[in-house]
Amino acid sequence: MVTDGSKPQASAAPPHKLVVLKFAESRASELESLHSVVANRVNNDFRCRRNKRRRTTGHDDRVGRNRFRKKQRVGIKYMNKSDSSKKDEKKVSRRLRRRVELSKNPESGFCTSGDGMKRLRTHVWHAKRFKMIKLWGFHIPLGLHGRGRGSRALLNKLKCGVLVHDMSHCGAVQLEGPEDMLLSVLSSVLVPSPSTHSQDRLHNMLSGNIFGSALLHHAGKPFSPTIAPVTYLWRPLTQIAVNREVHKASLCDEKQSIDNGDPFRQLWVWIHSAAFREGYDALRSACERQMDVTGHSLKFTSREGQLGNLELIGSNAVQLLGRILQPVSCISESSWHLKKFSAGEDEEESKKTSILKNEEQISSSAIISLTVNDPRTSSRKAIETVSEEKPPGLLGKNKEQTRLERDAQWLLFCTNNEDCSVAEPIDLWDASRGICPPVEESVICMEKHHQRKEFICLGGTHSGIQNASTEGNSSRLCPILLLKNENLEGSVTRWSIILPLSWVKVFWFSLVSNGAHAIGLREKHQIACEAGLPYFPLDFPDCEAYSHFMAMEAVASDQKAVLCPPSTRPPKVPIPPPWDCVRLTLDKESSKAENSQSQVEKFSEEDGGHGAPFKGFVARTSSMLIGFLNKLDANHLLLFPKTLDQKNCMYKYMKDKEILKQDAVNLEVNSCKKKCFLRVLLRAYKEGVFEQGAVVCAPHITDVLTFRSQTNRELQLPQYSLQSYFEQKQSGEWELQVPQDPAVLESYRWPIGFITTGFVRGSKKPVAGALCEATLLSRLREEQWKALPVRQRKKEIYVLVRNLRSTAYRLALATIVLEQREEDIKFM
Repeated sequence: MVTDGSKPQASAAPPHKLVVLKFAESRASELESLHSVVANRVNNDFRCRRNKRRRTTGHDDRVGRNRFRKKQRVGIKYMNKSDSSKKDEKKVSRRLRRRVELSKNPESGFCTSGDGMKRLRTHVWHAKRFKMIKLWGFHIPLGLHGRGRGSRALLNKLKCGVLVHDMSHCGAVQLEGPEDMLLSVLSSVLVPSPSTHSQDRLHNMLSGNIFGSALLHHAGKPFSPTIAPVTYLWRPLTQIAVNREVHKASLCDEKQSIDNGDPFRQLWVWIHSAAFREGYDALRSACERQMDVTGHSLKFTSREGQLGNLELIGSNAVQLLGRILQPVSCISESSWHLKKFSAGEDEEESKKTSILKNEEQISSSAIISLTVNDPRTSSRKAIETVSEEKPPGLLGKNKEQTRLERDAQWLLFCTNNEDCSVAEPIDLWDASRGICPPVEESVICMEKHHQRKEFICLGGTHSGIQNASTEGNSSRLCPILLLKNENLEGSVTRWSIILPLSWVKVFWFSLVSNGAHAIGLREKHQIACEAGLPYFPLDFPDCEAYSHFMAMEAVASDQKAVLCPPSTRPPKVPIPPPWDCVRLTLDKESSKAENSQSQVEKFSEEDGGHGAPFKGFVARTSSMLIGFLNKLDANHLLLFPKTLDQKNCMYKYMKDKEILKQDAVNLEVNSCKKKCFLRVLLRAYKEGVFEQGAVVCAPHITDVLTFRSQTNRELQLPQYSLQSYFEQKQSGEWELQVPQDPAVLESYRWPIGFITTGFVRGSKKPVAGALCEATLLSRLREEQWKALPVRQRKKEIYVLVRNLRSTAYRLALATIVLEQREEDIKFM
């Protein structure tokens, strides 16, 4: 400010309001000098350039503004009108009705379209950027627009960034009752059952420290067709003790269970939307059966439409969580040990909080219960306070590495800090009683606007005060559960955020704006293939959801083929693959009959071809495979499931010459009607790209020796026999055709399985997932070990793979998953 004295005085505090006229008068000389500079640059010609001129009334937006205000008034009337008054009024346009409906954020439930399909809370965001499909009762994002050829960029983002996927279409079923009854229910429908786990793992599950994964079956039928893979988690006992008074008023059986010494528990079972109805009915039937046996009651409720699930995938998932989460309370029964630290600790304790060390010490399948602030208004002061002291490991690193490690340290600090608490903790397990939705976006924007005005001293004295009535029943705190998925060897890091459904949109925008890359079903399938994990429902052909999904794929494939001219139309392939044709290979190997065509006719008469459901079961645990072998008295098969209580004796058999002289397979195994399939991982021996649906065939031993010795070896079917490999009947069923021509029969190889997940293009180590028959794999291993020298034997099995629209066979190495790990129930 300019003063009359020669010595400038100290300036007073700037005013809250700025008068533009007075400000211009005091700065008149400066404005004139600026005007002269601009006039010299444009040669005193301030007219608009001709190429930038528009219509004379183009600047007049009064018509558009009046139209917008009219629509806004009509929309407000439409929301406030009752159902009876809406009928009397003129029907509002579909565009306005959709805008009003999609802008709502109720506490529970999904918005539905005209055909009854549900919309996710992130539907508007996805619909603008992704290709949407109607699947499993929802509008679900399939993937980015195009042919799905962005797998190389996707893998780079997986390695160096974070991917996010909205899994809110999956639902949870809540079981409440005595602990022993709940364990009995789970043991009757889950494989593996909780009772088969070790004592330490079972204790951690019951304490709410970790979650479990299993396969859901119908009650009392462990070898029945699988319904779906599920995830289940128990509510910690400490949280039940805090809310016991509330539960006593609503649950009449809790007092009885406590008096009998059996604690009252709560349990969630998360089921994929493709099999939610079937899984819900199976759990309800198991509960009713258990109540009839014991006489006690269980409370069985569906939490579908109340809880959301956001999945983070990638190496930087922990760092992203540290940027958006600001916990105010933490409830954790952690069994792992982490160094607790805070801003007041000395330097030596702060130096022990290395990001890599702490992240590794978080146990697999861990559950972290937090109450966090609204991520739109979260502050970074806590992060800066925690990371004020630099550990020696951070010295010499760039700013980006320092920031990432600081974020992860902050997340672990919030997980283990005992001082973080609020007066009334919010529990996500009580979401059925209602959790307040977040504050509206307009309120948050107005608060930020007032903060900016106050920052430049333009706001009034009361401009930053927000009226409490504006927020209504909304809240600024949100309870969440963080689930760390088990990080297997060669797998990817995954975190799941379980939160109220009304908060999904808030967290989604915060994750995307902080660097997360959204993906759809197509991209998630590619990630599952890259990680070597089964993808539901494509890798579960024994499920009913697989049949429905493949039926939709067959219809879409036929519609796409019709659009092509007959000259360029691709040959038709069976969708889904004819799994029953594997039995032909078993019959051929067992009977050694000369007339193969008679076997085909006999097989068709007995089983009815491909139209029958998937006949067989998929062994996804070592105990299931061992039980199958014991039932058939086939322990001599060269299959070595991994178990914890005994050592793997595969290498003993590989080096022993006397054992391999015995016959490894008898006719009793082949006489079994229900076949056992194993999931294998296929890698090309030298070259080849394996597609989804490709057939896996049994090679001759001469094929293996020739492919190994010759680099340009090719084994192909004749082009004219490609269409007749699988033939479709008039009923729509597909069956395997055995050729009668000796020239074609020489290059014919019998199928033992099919590929369910093909290669991901751009992967450095491409791998495909397939399901193959167990006894045929054992026979191939025996034949190959006998023909190869001891030093050249491998634990993998040589197989041939042929894409359905190709005539060339490619040599591949098959690795049985159950020989690498005890269970194969983790899925994506």
